[in-house]
Amino acid sequence: MKIDTDMNNKSSLPIVGLVEWFRPGEHERVKQVISDLKELGVTELRTGVSWADYYTPEGKEWYNWLIPTLAKEVNILPCFLYTPPSIGEKKRTSSPPKDKKAYADFLDVFITDHGQHFEWVELWNEPNNQVEYDFTLDYGWNKFAEMIGGAAYWCKQRGKKTLLGGMSPIDPNWLQVMFEHGVMQYIDAIGIHGFPFVFDQMWDGWEDNIKSVRAVMEQHNCKAELWITEAGFSTWQHDEYKQLQEFNEVLKADAARVYWYGMYDLNANLPTVAGFHLDDREYHFGLKRSDGTSKLLYRLWAKYGFENLDNLPHIKRSTNETTEPYTLITGGAGFVGTNVAKRLLKEGKRVMVFDNLCRDGVEQNLQWLHENYHDQLEVYVGDIRDLQTVRHVMKHAEQVFHFAAQVAVTTSLDLPINDFEINARGIINVLEAIREQDNPPPLVFTSTNKVYGGLEDLEFISNGSRYYPSDAKIKKYGISEERHLDFHSPYGCSKGAADQYVVDYARTYNLPMAVFRMSCIYGPHQYGNEDQGWVAHFAIRAIEGEQVNIYGDGKQVRDILFVEDLVDAFLLAQEQMDTVKGQAFNIGGGVENTVSLLELLKTIGRYRGEDIPLNFGDWRPGDQHYYVSDTRKFQKATGWYPKHNVTEGVAKLYQWLCENRGYKVPMIISKTLKEEEPVKKEAVA
Repeated sequence: MKIDTDMNNKSSLPIVGLVEWFRPGEHERVKQVISDLKELGVTELRTGVSWADYYTPEGKEWYNWLIPTLAKEVNILPCFLYTPPSIGEKKRTSSPPKDKKAYADFLDVFITDHGQHFEWVELWNEPNNQVEYDFTLDYGWNKFAEMIGGAAYWCKQRGKKTLLGGMSPIDPNWLQVMFEHGVMQYIDAIGIHGFPFVFDQMWDGWEDNIKSVRAVMEQHNCKAELWITEAGFSTWQHDEYKQLQEFNEVLKADAARVYWYGMYDLNANLPTVAGFHLDDREYHFGLKRSDGTSKLLYRLWAKYGFENLDNLPHIKRSTNETTEPYTLITGGAGFVGTNVAKRLLKEGKRVMVFDNLCRDGVEQNLQWLHENYHDQLEVYVGDIRDLQTVRHVMKHAEQVFHFAAQVAVTTSLDLPINDFEINARGIINVLEAIREQDNPPPLVFTSTNKVYGGLEDLEFISNGSRYYPSDAKIKKYGISEERHLDFHSPYGCSKGAADQYVVDYARTYNLPMAVFRMSCIYGPHQYGNEDQGWVAHFAIRAIEGEQVNIYGDGKQVRDILFVEDLVDAFLLAQEQMDTVKGQAFNIGGGVENTVSLLELLKTIGRYRGEDIPLNFGDWRPGDQHYYVSDTRKFQKATGWYPKHNVTEGVAKLYQWLCENRGYKVPMIISKTLKEEEPVKKEAVA
């Protein structure tokens, strides 16, 4: 889809900046935020200057570094706040100072030292929020007016433009008091803050709120600009789509500037101004999580620019109570989900893609589905961890494929709680939403071969470029469902728990459900990386001329299954659910479609025309030397068998990746596909 970047309303959009507060000593985080701002194309940054911190032993040195460092890269809007407790009426930073002139004196010192780095001065932050300014100590706002009015006058004398600290909540009555106290004669811009449906639960919209503020300004013939100095949405309930929606809404507001809060979630080990985890909403306002991973709004902003975020028709929520029945695919924009959706849509079926779009490449898959099948396609950008959302999309589902998951062992080792919430809690949300339906839709769930652990009790023999099992039966047929479960890694535990929940819900509640314990799947629409989707990852690295990292010796063997063959299996399971319900099946390429990493790289190198450079590292925890699926159980139940061999399947993947990236498809690919004959088999008796 071509995004129209020549928008008529660009000139009417406000100046857009970010809000990010820094604590003394956070040098590396400052550098990272600067890098992030560059990626987003943002040149305006609102940040706090703590009066209290400035007079600590390390405070002045910190700001001597921070302000010039930021000013080299962005336009700074410094917000001056927080009374040193030692000079406050109460020993807390929200207290009015005993000497109201002390605030202006501090600003005078700071402007002398750093005034060349900023044009505007923001006077306090959220002065009608008791956490930021304790107005219970200031009946009638007289002390605040004296402090801010004097500071505004002096800043004007020093050549600075002045911004009245943003009120939160937006309150025209409070602004009227500021006019009555004579503060506004020295103010060049008025700030307001808004956090729709987070802190501002009775939200009337930006238009009504701004009209009420402008009415007070017009009453006093005030020519000051109106800025939204802080707006944001907390994703504490995993609703990243709503964050995108609220950002698009604030861009339509009648304000000269908008500062979005903020770049990063607050580190969970740190307190907020109000205290330590008194309100968890405070911790999730970032465009990125505290671990540095990006949320939906950040990724789309970086890709399309903020001017175009309201012009992405495939990023949507399209359900209502009159929707026709559909097949629900959770994780439907992922590699497997896209291929299942494509097959069903081509057959004229209605499909609901439910996905939080957290993985690289999936937004492209969703865009492709929208462009090709938008008449039958519904989309709900949401998160599997949100039970109410899962219930909502389940209402009209006539069958369900549950693919939404955290899919990387390495990620689970770093973030085991996150892995649990997505994989284990996520499946409970799905199962309960199904169980609540009057006519529960049949479910196909994708588990993993990692439920069998590292297979440490088996002996494997190294022979040339691969490992073989010493057990003759396993060598002949692969690993069967009779193998005992042995969950390795947090990922293995979360997927294994989900696997068993599905089997048990089918048994306990008599629900139509089946489990597929997946081996390695590959094919078009796969944007693989080092941790997941390794067949595509190897091919991508080869196409791009990059080195491939191998963990272990590269002789580890897997059975790989082309995605179209997997889709065949899924649809057969749904069609024959009465036969397969309550059971788990190992699914993969089987013994006839095995390959070691070294062998696969050799094949891909042949397509590339030269060997792929390799870098060998240590084995990773839980990595199996050998895993091949014994698929006889599912074959016997349904008659299914894989139709693509390794050579043909990998050639098709390589062709798709070249075309998708704008590379010429090598002649050897066309020759390989032409030479391959369709596989013909009889069903297993």
